[in-house]
Amino acid sequence: MAVNGNIPEPHGGKLINRVMSDKEKTKILDQVNEFDKIQIDTEMWKVVKNISFGIFSPIEGFMIESEATSVLKNMRLENDIPWPFPIILDINKKQSAKIKIGDSVILTSDSGQPISLLRVNDIYGYNKKLFAEKIFGTLDRSHPGVDKIFKQGDSLIGGDIFLINELPAIFPELDLKPIETRKIFKERNWEKIVAFQTRNPPHKGHEYVQKTALTLADGLFINPVIGKKKKGDFLDEVIIRSYQELIKEYYPEHRVLLSTFETEMHYAGPKEAIFHAIARKNFGCNFIIIGRDHAGVGDFYGPYDAHKIFDHFPDLGIEPIFFRSFSLCRVCEGIVSDKICPHLPECHTNFSGTNIRNLLCAGKKPPKEVMRPEVTKVILEYQNPFCE
Repeated sequence: MAVNGNIPEPHGGKLINRVMSDKEKTKILDQVNEFDKIQIDTEMWKVVKNISFGIFSPIEGFMIESEATSVLKNMRLENDIPWPFPIILDINKKQSAKIKIGDSVILTSDSGQPISLLRVNDIYGYNKKLFAEKIFGTLDRSHPGVDKIFKQGDSLIGGDIFLINELPAIFPELDLKPIETRKIFKERNWEKIVAFQTRNPPHKGHEYVQKTALTLADGLFINPVIGKKKKGDFLDEVIIRSYQELIKEYYPEHRVLLSTFETEMHYAGPKEAIFHAIARKNFGCNFIIIGRDHAGVGDFYGPYDAHKIFDHFPDLGIEPIFFRSFSLCRVCEGIVSDKICPHLPECHTNFSGTNIRNLLCAGKKPPKEVMRPEVTKVILEYQNPFCE
């Protein structure tokens, strides 16, 4: 890990802001009945939100065909800026027949509330098999990302967006935008900020990784993904509350910032590791922790594919900190990685998410050496909601 550090520029050099001014918003709402409408679901609203507030910088809207093709082929935008997979909006046949290039349409919530204006620059068909294979490396419908693509509409619509209304955040007090996190980092005089991506409550292995990285940085940015996940994943409330308890009891408050990242998990493995890194760069982080099988699902990706992919992006602008597998060694009497401990496997207790889930689903508490009691208490209070 490099010792120098300054808050990095946003990806592409500029923090995107696609939020309408009050004057523009009033004008559009006065004319709202004159526009065609496209209803979007909660997960797509989060995409709109992340584009609008710069979390997806330099993306300014949904990708046109040439941009999506460039990303699929090269994992780069047409201007050669790294980007791992297309940001797209699908529409059905009826919508694609009605809407034309050059139109402006209103994206609405399921209740009909206007969310965003979309200026249509492209409408195009796409090969779902090609998209699935290029993004996820498989056509297996048991992969949640692949299954989603095959269930999408048959056309994609591309164009710039302009935010009209922001829907309520799931955790308003933790819903920090990049302009806000960057301000906080500067106020705290943090120049080296390390990000931690998660979709799970913390066990002692996570704590070990975070604190090890923090010893080499000024601040730790814990940024859980909040949004749609695969069946069996923990509830958002469990993740947030358990981290709040952990930070309160075991972390120096002035060295940690907890904030949510409202986005859908794609389970794209190594490509999603790049995506997560770019988003945290836009929040203002110059380092990101990348663990074993980052953003993977099942056995679709190798355990360290998410490490190897960073070799192809020396110009990413955020530095990964790689951690291998780690466990509790009874001989060393501490948490170790397979790189630093010489002892045999039978001397180790692994931080297995599956084993921890099995214990919790049976109403049992993991050993305190594996998970803090405060975290276990939060999970069990929710009556094991992830258990079948």
